[in-house]
Amino acid sequence: MSIISALRPAVVSTIVFTLLLGVAYPLALTGVAQATLPFQAQGSLLKDKTGRVVGSALIAQPFTAPQYLHPRPSAAGKGYDTTSSGGSNLGPLNADLAKREQSDADSIRKQDGAGSGPLPADAVTTSASGLDPDISPENAKAQVARIARARGVDARKVAALIERATEGRAMGFLGQPRINVLKVNMALDARYPMGHPGAQ
Repeated sequence: MSIISALRPAVVSTIVFTLLLGVAYPLALTGVAQATLPFQAQGSLLKDKTGRVVGSALIAQPFTAPQYLHPRPSAAGKGYDTTSSGGSNLGPLNADLAKREQSDADSIRKQDGAGSGPLPADAVTTSASGLDPDISPENAKAQVARIARARGVDARKVAALIERATEGRAMGFLGQPRINVLKVNMALDARYPMGHPGAQ
């Protein structure tokens, strides 16, 4: 048997399986996804009323202005860096982590006018990805007074908007109730724009 005869099955198999699993299969899955779940397949992109993409419902953004709902802290790169997704890997007894959490807690209490009691855990802890787009309802409710004050809106209106935006457990039993920060901030801008005379 010649070398060419021996190599032919391996070369043919490589080409066939590359075309099958590297081209045909991904294209088929992409087609099914686009047909059945187009919003998710295209990155869950959110657009403003002009059609401009403002972000993805799956990726956190660093909202820091007082009129916005703030996301949980991020340890991804220098914060919310999609190219460096990940946690800090600091253990619960690490002094640097404790210092950072205390600093964040002090800042939140100052901004939100919160008392000395415990804060929602996700207000000061980062997620494993550093890009978690959601926060807990408790975290969101703790920010209502600050947002209402910054926008000149009755706090009950802001609380109602956040309540409507609360999503339940996935499939009714997975995870915890959550609130998508970007969606709520877009809704706040649409319903109670800054300086709008009707905001009162």
